[in-house]
Amino acid sequence: MRFIMGLFHFTSYVLLILASSPLLLSNGEDRLTLGMSISGNQILTSDGEIFVLGFFSPGNSSNQYLGIWYNNIPVQTIVWIANRDDPLSKSSSGLLMLNRKGNLVLMDGTRYVWSSNVSFVNGTANNSVAVLQNSGNLVLRDGAGVVLWQSFDHPTDTLLPGMKIGFSKKTGHNGLLTSWKDENEPRSGDFTLGLDPQRPSQIVIWRDSNPYSRTDLLDVRWIVTGMEKSNNSLLYLNYIRSDEGYYVGFGVSDNSIVSRWMLNRTGVIEFLLWQATIMKWTVFWSAPKDECEIYARCGPFGSCDKNNRPGICSCMTGFKPSIQKDWENGDWSGGCVRQKKLKCDDGDGFMRYERMKLPDHSILLGNLTIEECEIQCRRNCSCIAYAPANSSDQVESRCMYWSGNLMDVTHYLNAGRDLFVRLDGSELADGSEKGPLAKSKKSIAIPIATTMAILLIGTLCCFLLVRKFQRPKKRRSFIGIRLKDPSESAAFGSHNGSEVNSFSLSSILAATDSFSAVNKLGEGGFGPVYRGTLIDGSEIAVKKLSENSGQGREEFMNEVTLIAKLQHKNLVRLLGCCIQKEEKMLIYEYMPNKSLDKHLFDLSKRVNLDWNLRFHIIEGIAQGILYLHKYSRLKIIHRDLKASNILLDGSMNPKISDFGMARIIGGNQTEANTGRVVGTLGYMSPEYALNGLFSEKSDVFSFGVLLIEIISSKRNTGLYPTEKTPTLLGHAWELWREDRALELMDESIKDSCVPQEILRCIQIGLLCVQEDANARPTMSSIIFMLGNDNATLPSPEQPGFFMKRTSTVVNSGNLSNISKLYSINEVTITSTEPR
Repeated sequence: MRFIMGLFHFTSYVLLILASSPLLLSNGEDRLTLGMSISGNQILTSDGEIFVLGFFSPGNSSNQYLGIWYNNIPVQTIVWIANRDDPLSKSSSGLLMLNRKGNLVLMDGTRYVWSSNVSFVNGTANNSVAVLQNSGNLVLRDGAGVVLWQSFDHPTDTLLPGMKIGFSKKTGHNGLLTSWKDENEPRSGDFTLGLDPQRPSQIVIWRDSNPYSRTDLLDVRWIVTGMEKSNNSLLYLNYIRSDEGYYVGFGVSDNSIVSRWMLNRTGVIEFLLWQATIMKWTVFWSAPKDECEIYARCGPFGSCDKNNRPGICSCMTGFKPSIQKDWENGDWSGGCVRQKKLKCDDGDGFMRYERMKLPDHSILLGNLTIEECEIQCRRNCSCIAYAPANSSDQVESRCMYWSGNLMDVTHYLNAGRDLFVRLDGSELADGSEKGPLAKSKKSIAIPIATTMAILLIGTLCCFLLVRKFQRPKKRRSFIGIRLKDPSESAAFGSHNGSEVNSFSLSSILAATDSFSAVNKLGEGGFGPVYRGTLIDGSEIAVKKLSENSGQGREEFMNEVTLIAKLQHKNLVRLLGCCIQKEEKMLIYEYMPNKSLDKHLFDLSKRVNLDWNLRFHIIEGIAQGILYLHKYSRLKIIHRDLKASNILLDGSMNPKISDFGMARIIGGNQTEANTGRVVGTLGYMSPEYALNGLFSEKSDVFSFGVLLIEIISSKRNTGLYPTEKTPTLLGHAWELWREDRALELMDESIKDSCVPQEILRCIQIGLLCVQEDANARPTMSSIIFMLGNDNATLPSPEQPGFFMKRTSTVVNSGNLSNISKLYSINEVTITSTEPR
């Protein structure tokens, strides 16, 4: 009897354990429901047995990942990975299951490794189920069949038929392909691929954050069309452009064809076909495949042609090598410079280049005729090239023009589009004007010219009479109409070398509804900023210089000149400027999420900045500063890095703005001195604020302040809970010395962060704000430290401006040596004593 009772209790105990644990799945199932899981060698298999999902270890790796691969291909080909940047060890007991809220979760014991992370309206999803489809898509649906999450929206390095990459205007989600780190390491590598947010009709491969190669979607469509004709596979390209966003993908009508796109670890995008006869993946097409497909291989105004030997680069007509000796040695990166300055009048003409890969950074005007496209370019003094609409191109059939350097130009043998480049009339081959409008024969040139002269004089007289007796009316203006004041125009041109669009005042008034209060975005140290919409539908932000702003013409032209020469995804893009009489305005791309400080220091908004997003912003700012210091054409010290000068685009990507106080220093120069110290209290380094010395380390100090502010959601110049430290830096230093640094962290990110990562970032921030400039790390080192958890960091020393508070308020007369340090954004300064 005792034996039977003992057996009964034992059985009840076992059943209780089984009931409270997820059921391990038997192989052959294609779905997971609540209470089921997979681990070890168990797999999900799609209904048609095309794909499987399970745990794998690539090559000789000691790590384990959850991924999807082809079922019937003997060469294991991974197409998606859940935990690529957070691997499991081979000995761990990884478990994939649905949790009680309805999310897919990957567990390592009690640790959450990965999750589908869906936010449900009611907190949970009713009867959710995860299904592995025959397309290779892992789909999470609720009981009504509504898709809650899918792996196709979160690609790794592979694009399958039916998948798409691109970005959503509503959610800000940007689907990118990211290469593996190396052959046996699926961790995110150095290369990413996606649609260019500035011109979504081109695919760009970035290396870190810099363009590495780009391909127009029209060129990809030719590849696809060629394959369709040669293989009769009915392969097709999908390009979606709508109010929802921009996306591109591909499909096949014949499911027997196994194909995929893959971004490999060397930065090459490959189109692969599975050849069953030879049991091998075959590369059908790849890019970049030659030197001409590397971004800006020949520099500004250089044209690349792989068929030219020995040198693949040549200067465009009317241009010469910027440094002849470099070109002779095979270094074309410096590009070319113009031989004759443009007159910006009827003496200019256009040289036609056929079968060209169009330059980067185009500006779209509209679906204009070739004649209308030329007219718009002629009217705009800063327009140096245009490409008419191509009616056969359904992806991008609008007229385009360029106002800056022509970058990444390539000559194709059997593809490409026509490009018209503006030159001085004397440089054209036959001494006459080129372009669609120059079709008059020589025999009728003189009569037409005489007639036109008479008409022009008559029209001008009428115009002057009407203008004298009638008030000017508001009229529609196109982007980039020339400045009206000749003296202003000349001065402007001398500063920027015709690299920036000039907007007419009337076009800005029309775009902003005469600077209505409804369109006002905010007020900065230099004046108000307004939102506007141009006649082509593009949104802009207009920074209107206040007459009493403190930024004069010198700072204004400095900002225009600097930003025109900078191209980086983490720098705000300058579209142009407007100078008319006393009016000075800068026109930027519109940033829908405004500036970082609006989110960071707002109690209701900061909760939306989880740690992953904050870290993304930190990395973006660091990449932008590194570009300014090291990789831009000019070595630039920003001198005014602060939260209000970090703008956020629709995807919450950070962009550094406001270059009014930036300074260029020589390539071999490490620091410079100024007698006019300007900046913002709380972000300036000690050597700059007190002695006027600025260098890369000045910006590093400002970045350190930003880093601490982003972690804490507090301003550096706020008040903190100690009588010793009136600044955030002092408060952070005290907490660090007392091993209480995590107390600095904003409460709203506690649930989304990894404490060790927070501590590491605080340590990096304190290293950046050390009093000794030489002890601060470079931006290259900072980016390395941010991206490598195993790197050993030095111990920080005391930060600059580490002070203790006194209660005495200084009279304004005693502030003469301090208040002059801050020419803008002034604040009340209390007495301070060095510790």
